[in-house]
Amino acid sequence: MKKLLKTLLGTSLYLLEQSDGAQKGRNRAASRIDDFRDAVQHKYEDAADRVAKASRAIRGVDNLGLGKAVRLAAGIGVGIGLGLLFAPASGQDTRRAIAGSVQQFGNRIRKRVSSEHARAAATAD
Repeated sequence: MKKLLKTLLGTSLYLLEQSDGAQKGRNRAASRIDDFRDAVQHKYEDAADRVAKASRAIRGVDNLGLGKAVRLAAGIGVGIGLGLLFAPASGQDTRRAIAGSVQQFGNRIRKRVSSEHARAAATAD
């Protein structure tokens, strides 16, 4: 009896493996696995690109404009400091001159921004 059951089980497994339905099922499963693998690989590559971009941005390699702006600000700061040290005028006169220049610069920026807003409002209407 055991031998008969083993033979029947082996025959049924063989027939299942050879049937078209089983072959189609295996092909579908393989296709889905390939699709899943491709999707995972795409997600991994996308994540790796984002991490690399963030790393370059943190190191300052990717954003050259930011590095140039920092160097410009540092240069301006050093120039102002040296100008204050070697200025022929008194400290009070120098501070007044700097305060006046800053105020004039602020007024020019305010005028430019307000004219930009007025121009944008005129084109929007």
